[in-house]
Amino acid sequence: MTLTVCPLSNLKLCVVDSLAAHPLRKMLNQGLRVTINSDDPAYFGGYLGENWRAVAEAIGLTRGELVALARNSFLGSFLPKSAIEARLAEIDAYAAVR
Repeated sequence: MTLTVCPLSNLKLCVVDSLAAHPLRKMLNQGLRVTINSDDPAYFGGYLGENWRAVAEAIGLTRGELVALARNSFLGSFLPKSAIEARLAEIDAYAAVR
């Protein structure tokens, strides 16, 4: 099961006191398949990229954690298996050379 997390929405709805207090890292460390998403960007103040940037900066996500989040987004998608495997290979190739 994939858990979609919308950090800026969580902040605006007072689910967390600050993005620095967001449990995203704890969720990853517990082995949950978590993804970063956006929830009603016009109201909650950020599209997908802003959610990624804001939470990554606030909790200091590592390169490995960012790669895991990117991989999770495809693992939790409804794409055909071949498309998921292709995207995962692209992420892994990119992560290996950077």
